[in-house]
Amino acid sequence: MVVDPGRDLVYVPTGSASPDYYGGLRPGDDKWADSVVALRGKTGEFVWGFQLVHHDLWDYDSASPPLLTTLEHDGKSVPVVIQGNKTGFLYVLNRDTGVPVFPVEERPVAQSDVPGEATSPTQPFPLAPPSLAPQQLSVEDAWGLTPEDREDCKERLKSLRNDGPFTPPSLQGSLSVPGNVGGMNWSGYAYDPQRRLLLVNTNNLPAKVRVIPVGKFWGEAAKKEEDGQYTLQFGAPYAMFRTFLFAKAHHLPCAPPPWGTLSAVDMTRGTIRWQVLLGSLQSGNAAVPAGEPSLGGPIVTAGGLVFIAGTEMDRSIRAFDVENGKEVWKAKLPASGGATPMTYQTRKNGKQFLVIAAGGHQGVTDAAQNDSIVAFTLP
Repeated sequence: MVVDPGRDLVYVPTGSASPDYYGGLRPGDDKWADSVVALRGKTGEFVWGFQLVHHDLWDYDSASPPLLTTLEHDGKSVPVVIQGNKTGFLYVLNRDTGVPVFPVEERPVAQSDVPGEATSPTQPFPLAPPSLAPQQLSVEDAWGLTPEDREDCKERLKSLRNDGPFTPPSLQGSLSVPGNVGGMNWSGYAYDPQRRLLLVNTNNLPAKVRVIPVGKFWGEAAKKEEDGQYTLQFGAPYAMFRTFLFAKAHHLPCAPPPWGTLSAVDMTRGTIRWQVLLGSLQSGNAAVPAGEPSLGGPIVTAGGLVFIAGTEMDRSIRAFDVENGKEVWKAKLPASGGATPMTYQTRKNGKQFLVIAAGGHQGVTDAAQNDSIVAFTLP
């Protein structure tokens, strides 16, 4: 959550409705799940809400914290709240009213064929900024480190329902792009008011999502013919299976890289200024410089540097030039830094410190864990 004391408003990002992957028990848009909600600080009274995903079936909750700033838009200074989503979309809303500053268009999306499900006929698509992560993956776009990997990925994609963004879960299995780690996840963002740039890291991991009739669940879960997460959905007639799409041989994503990026978004124009790789994935003894999914946020300094860790296998903290995205510094950590760094001085004209909590506790992989607080000093 984030607070605006002057307006006496608390801005709350909300989670997805339950059960996650079947909505027949919760018909309608499920307001105010998957939303930004403004509440009166003194009373808790509802002031306004804006829903980012209607009738969520993809675990597309608003995991990132909101960010408050003031933008120049159409010749006026507009106080805004910025909210990212696992879909890859950024929503820029008027802080007083919740009205989008950049237009948002309701577009028709694919409908469910699961008995008892009633999908939302439309979803909100911002016209600006563009999505910071891919939202579609065709069979021909399947990627692999080797020809065998690519053929494996192509065959897996052919078996899935794939009707573009917001393809609903199905009995046969559906493609979810981005998958449930985003787009934008827990990490949040940083804002450079001097350059009017929003710095944000995004993930690109496609996933398979399937619903299983409850009567067949225990048999399928016991067999585990496919690696992934098998989970009952309490009270629902369907259980859930989900897994990220990796090639079997080298266990790298079936989507073309980059799989993890750092972006600078021009918040005056609603455009992407630059987008660069963030981290490297490991395949055997080789590091693949293709970006790695990250769960740790950035900071930006007045001196024009963006500091970020967050990559889980590539256990590094990095500095980027805010003007062009060039990596200018990197240091290894004892474990991944799944947190936002901080920087401070203990006295005027003293040394500037950079500190990161490097715990490795994101839990997405079995990466090494630690309880280190690592500090650096700037020259």
